Amino acid sequence: MSTALILVDIQNDYFPNGKMELTNPEKAAANAAKVLEWFRQNHKDQIFHIQHIASNPSLGFFLPDTEGVKINEAVLPFEHEGLIKKHFPNSFLQTELESQLKAKGVTKVVVVGMMTHMCIDATVRAAGDLGFETTLIEDACATRDLSYQEKTVPAEQVHYAFVSALNGMYANVISTEDFLQQNK
Repeated sequence: MSTALILVDIQNDYFPNGKMELTNPEKAAANAAKVLEWFRQNHKDQIFHIQHIASNPSLGFFLPDTEGVKINEAVLPFEHEGLIKKHFPNSFLQTELESQLKAKGVTKVVVVGMMTHMCIDATVRAAGDLGFETTLIEDACATRDLSYQEKTVPAEQVHYAFVSALNGMYANVISTEDFLQQNK
């Protein structure tokens, strides 16, 4: 069984001074970089970077030809690594991700990236629906405070609500340290 890494939207607009700054993106990116390094040493041809490019400027971030749309330096893709551009939260929707994974015989995916409550949630659920055995490295993901009807939900609560909902049915949710320990 072949395993691939999917790095979702670790892009500059999510970092300080970006157009959609998240809570603690540097910590999540540093953990994603550790997982990326493990894959580079063990499954170097099974790495897929996902880059969200806004198809509508009203989104306000990930605009084409901006610094914010670029993948963050913490996880810059190597030339031989897959780079898939998307326009929706779900990394599989209208992209070649599924076909590229299947062409490589991938049955298991490890997901890291941003934002937990949006693109990570959509991608992990889609991966499960498509039959991939999915691992979500929760501390290699980041999100932001959300609000609804004058109530604010802190980023940490948003993050843990979403990873808790995904754990079990859609993914095995673990930490970077646990992933690295289990895969020595």
